[in-house]
Amino acid sequence: MRESDFAYAKINISLDIVSKMDDGYHSMKMVMQSVELCDEITVECAPGEGIRVETGLPYLPGDERNIAAKAALAFYKYTGLGGYRTLISINKKIPVCAGMGGGSTDGACVLRILNRIFETGLGLADLERLGKSIGSDVPFCIAGGTRLAEGRGETLTDLPPMPGCSIVICKPPFSFSTPELFGRINCEKIRARPDTDGIVKALGGGDLRNIARRMYNVFEDVLPRGARDIADIKYKLFDMGALGAAMTGSGPAVFGVFSDEERAREAFGYLKQNHKECFMTKTTSKLTV
Repeated sequence: MRESDFAYAKINISLDIVSKMDDGYHSMKMVMQSVELCDEITVECAPGEGIRVETGLPYLPGDERNIAAKAALAFYKYTGLGGYRTLISINKKIPVCAGMGGGSTDGACVLRILNRIFETGLGLADLERLGKSIGSDVPFCIAGGTRLAEGRGETLTDLPPMPGCSIVICKPPFSFSTPELFGRINCEKIRARPDTDGIVKALGGGDLRNIARRMYNVFEDVLPRGARDIADIKYKLFDMGALGAAMTGSGPAVFGVFSDEERAREAFGYLKQNHKECFMTKTTSKLTV
């Protein structure tokens, strides 16, 4: 049994940290958006034992440390299925350690594929519940689209879709430790926050300009030294016509929102001269599971 699907990346139109919860985790409030940039995943199942992940990238694990393998294990445990040797092949296009949910969306895609292969009939709520046990971003990545994410990211509310626009994404050649960034956050001393409620209202009116100018990511205020590229990329995106720009997730990828596709192409071409990992893409709508 063999089937393929696409695992779509995500960006954070807003990222706010509301409070620190009793369990030590942080309560978030974010508008999350899926984009066309994606990995392609093929899952092959045959009688036998073992789960293996192949990416062609030597620094990514091929065993249960990979979220794609964790997703397969969780699926088999949840459904009671067993006795299948599973090969997960991932053609990676989403940059690694970029804040774009590359691992989470791979895991979500594996759940969707296995649900179809074995005709288990799990609905969206079932898959999102299962995804919650794998990682905080996995529930959103099951169907993507435009959604408000709260709590640890697993409490999701559908929002009107983003108006049509072009997205330019640029990842500097370094990465951040997510736990370290959370450790730098003091919820009572956050100086600037995104206007998430304003974004939700602007989405309802299809107002791209007012969505873009309210974007922000609170992690941008607690970046370690040496992260000057983040600000430089943002300024360049604004200079070249972006309506708004922000870092996504725990970074370091930065994205700009453009209403003019030609200006987006110019910005992409300029940034590509100095940054290897640059992408031009568009938003995607919610998937049907």
